[in-house]
Amino acid sequence: MTTNTMTMEREHFRFRNSYLSYFMMYSFYYLSWALFSALISVYLMGLGFSGTEVSLVVSASYLSSMIAQPFIGTASDRFGIKKVNLVLFLLAALGGIFFMTSRSLITIAVSYSFVLLLINGANPTMERIASCSPYSYGKIRIWGTIGYALGSQLAGLIYDYISASAIFKVFVVTMIAAVIGTYGTEPSFETGETESAEKVSPVTLLMNKKYLYYLAVYGLYSGIASMCNTYAPSFFTSEGLSASLTSTILSLAVMCELPLILFSWMFMDKIPSKVLILTAVGVTVLQFASYGLNLPLPVQIIATFVAKHPMGMLLIMTNLKVVNSIVDQKIQITALAVVAAVKSLTGILFQTAGGAVLDACGYQNLFLIFTGALVLVLAMASFMKLPSGNNSGLFKK
Repeated sequence: MTTNTMTMEREHFRFRNSYLSYFMMYSFYYLSWALFSALISVYLMGLGFSGTEVSLVVSASYLSSMIAQPFIGTASDRFGIKKVNLVLFLLAALGGIFFMTSRSLITIAVSYSFVLLLINGANPTMERIASCSPYSYGKIRIWGTIGYALGSQLAGLIYDYISASAIFKVFVVTMIAAVIGTYGTEPSFETGETESAEKVSPVTLLMNKKYLYYLAVYGLYSGIASMCNTYAPSFFTSEGLSASLTSTILSLAVMCELPLILFSWMFMDKIPSKVLILTAVGVTVLQFASYGLNLPLPVQIIATFVAKHPMGMLLIMTNLKVVNSIVDQKIQITALAVVAAVKSLTGILFQTAGGAVLDACGYQNLFLIFTGALVLVLAMASFMKLPSGNNSGLFKK
């Protein structure tokens, strides 16, 4: 064996399952996601499309993701998370090339939906991998949050100082970087590589009453939260803030979830799942109430920092814990994918409902009505019967 060959093997060994490989996978996956979607409305309107046409494109991506996610989850359980994610990321890069050359509404809708269903389809497994790596969940998942925040800022800089289409060229490059990182990872949980993974049918999820009840609670909460994510920027500008200041507030709100992720090992395996869910929903009720009751602007901003992204992240982590405790290990990726599909479905429903209420009643009444809806979700969550999930070890240091 030559010296060069031995050196190459040592370098490959250092990269394989290294912290660098997980860093690349998480940071570039989330950065790519933000690049591709953060300014889609601005990009399409810049091409001359109307608001209705932009809504059609975005709604089509929600619908395609909802349909595809269960199938992607089943494929991950059967063939392995890593193999499926590599295919998804490579196809997403190709889809990005198709999207940036598209000019008709149909081709834009098809290519945008194609890329988003691939990116969204990988999201449940990305959360699962973070808990199966040789490193703690917080030390891995933190790069996803940082990557998404950087991607949002980078998209604006590229749009303003280079060109709109350059955003999607960079997206292709960062997606390939995510592929390289994914190739180097070796998560310890790969049910698809064992023959026994085929012995449990996904149909059993329909007979799991705890899972179905939890699905309803999670779906309602995430749909309402999705509506808030859409209208929070315009709400703050309607309160008199500039677009740039609003953007800064929302970017800082994303970063507020970092402490929860980084220190997840201190509480996620110690506090029962039900308590975590009640906390997330309860704090979000307070956020919505601060908007609906038109409390002083500083109070609304603080509520945004505390609730908007931190509580969403808390529920994402709790989702892993709940599914791990109530669903057979061999179909957990399928179960997570179904949760993501329901999230897409309720996102479509509440986006539509929220827009209609906003047009008819204004922002204050919009958030007051959905404060009431969240109180109902909180009541539903209080009746859930879930294992504590504290023996999972998913968030070990």
